[in-house]
Amino acid sequence: MTGILILAFLILVAGLVSVPIATRFGLGSVLGYLLAGMAIAPVLGALDVDVEALQVFAEFGVVMMLFIVGLELEPRTLWAMRGKLIGTGGGQVVLTTLALAAVALLDGRPWQTALAIGMILALSSTAIVVQSLTEKGLLKSSGGESAFSVLLFQDVAVIPILALLPLLALPGLAMAGGEAAHGHGIDLTSGLPALLAAVVRIAAVVAVVLIGNYLTRPVFRYIASANLRELFTAAGLVFVIGIALLMSMVGLSPALGTFLAGVVLANSEYRHELESDIDPFKGLLLGLFFITVGASVNFGLLAASAGKVLFWAAVTIAVKVAALLLVGRLSALRREALWLFALSLPQAGEFAFVLIAFALGNAILPGPLADLLLLVVAATMLATPLLFILYDKVIAHAYCGAAAAREADVIEEENPIIVAGRGRVGGIVDRMLDAAGHRATVIDYDSEHIEQLKLFGVRSFFGDATRPDLLASAGIARAKLLIVALDEREQIDKLVRYAVANFPNLHVVARAKDRDHVYHLWAMGCRDVIRETYDSALRMGRSAYEALGADRQTAQAMADAFETRDRSSMREVADLYRLDVPSWENPELIAKIRELRDEWDPKLREQMDEIVSRGR
Repeated sequence: MTGILILAFLILVAGLVSVPIATRFGLGSVLGYLLAGMAIAPVLGALDVDVEALQVFAEFGVVMMLFIVGLELEPRTLWAMRGKLIGTGGGQVVLTTLALAAVALLDGRPWQTALAIGMILALSSTAIVVQSLTEKGLLKSSGGESAFSVLLFQDVAVIPILALLPLLALPGLAMAGGEAAHGHGIDLTSGLPALLAAVVRIAAVVAVVLIGNYLTRPVFRYIASANLRELFTAAGLVFVIGIALLMSMVGLSPALGTFLAGVVLANSEYRHELESDIDPFKGLLLGLFFITVGASVNFGLLAASAGKVLFWAAVTIAVKVAALLLVGRLSALRREALWLFALSLPQAGEFAFVLIAFALGNAILPGPLADLLLLVVAATMLATPLLFILYDKVIAHAYCGAAAAREADVIEEENPIIVAGRGRVGGIVDRMLDAAGHRATVIDYDSEHIEQLKLFGVRSFFGDATRPDLLASAGIARAKLLIVALDEREQIDKLVRYAVANFPNLHVVARAKDRDHVYHLWAMGCRDVIRETYDSALRMGRSAYEALGADRQTAQAMADAFETRDRSSMREVADLYRLDVPSWENPELIAKIRELRDEWDPKLREQMDEIVSRGR
């Protein structure tokens, strides 16, 4: 017991000391954790701590992270990413594997070993990349989304790689360490024929989808009825651990399974509760994982083979950056988005540790080469935060100037009204509020626009209004009114979903991009939705009536009649809208729209004729 307490105390203190220092110097939390692990490695060795076993446990942080990422993705969003998943992700894995295998062949390795090296180093680190992109607010950017799609494809690609590696065994290579080297645990499909094993795995995936769709809601509703937060947290952990266990027992990736479960629950009313309960465990386990990576560095071997380690680390990064630039350009990424994509993914990933041990146990890699590759993987991981610094300080600055490198402003005021976005829409709303004596805290992400407004005495704060920490500093917990006037639909949805779920007493007025977006926001729980072009369209229609001969009063009455009918029908349609399926795949909604059109159009035409007759 004392040994466990000493180990926990040592790891926590190392993280608490190193991470703030690393972030203070702009190095990021990931590098801080890695350096903490390297610093305490001698102490762990003296305590005879099994770092590899600790790392296997800490890898569950990656599983939890992908579950939370899945919660942020609606099924329609994932379907929209299918081109990036297959094209961009598949292209990166194939190109990188072939290029690194070619380098290994030139280094004198057998083709089987060379191909295994290529596949192992082709995969990137989901933990490091997603954590870094999230910290920098870049996960939802075009470059960040492309990087994430590649990571998803790589997680899936682990399955065929594990199936292919045993076919590359070298008959003359002694199996040092044997199968125990990789310790995959229980795999119920290991002794089954290939076809039956595939059926079992597909059935497991279907089970995850069915559980997420039909079982979780009644279970969580039952747990929530006890009004005990710790029980709900325990239920969330049981769900995630159970899915990971099921995936492991059928030979699939636990991270892939929990990600799929997260996507299934993306539209659940318990999504935000699950996310807030699991997020602390995810953060601690990810930090522990990075510390174990740093602690696993074999400094004796590194000193003896520094040249080879640096060579392979540099080759891996260079080859992957070149492949990523090519694939990214073919995927229509340009400028800073292309460089963010290329510089975020060139490291080897956490799955490399598993694949190296698996290749060692299956007589594909000799022991000394496996040890060397472990150092190469760790070295590329250590280089990743430096590549992000290169992007932040050089690439982003070169393309976007000061705006790209600018930190969010410190919000030093608190008002009962928050306006998110001060563009064409938010600017007018802010001026109207100010004219009536209402002071609002305005947050916008266009730094150049904010600097221009300052010249005219208009104060706004720079930052991403969808960030919970920034909203907290603006006083959203005590605000009475939130005006969502952002430009991008995804950003509007993200902010509205967060505000409605976490602040039930906050009145949210949301800007909708179109009619379908109105239904979408209504289904999220927002009850004050304004179509951004609706009022101007009504005025144009009124002007068209006047141009066709109607006087101003008659034209206004006709416009009012149309608006009344339109708003009435929208409410009926909105009640049938579903977040989990597109409008064109919702038969009840389509039937209601057709019914209303057949019912209301003749009545509206009759009402218009009456208005025109009175005007004459």
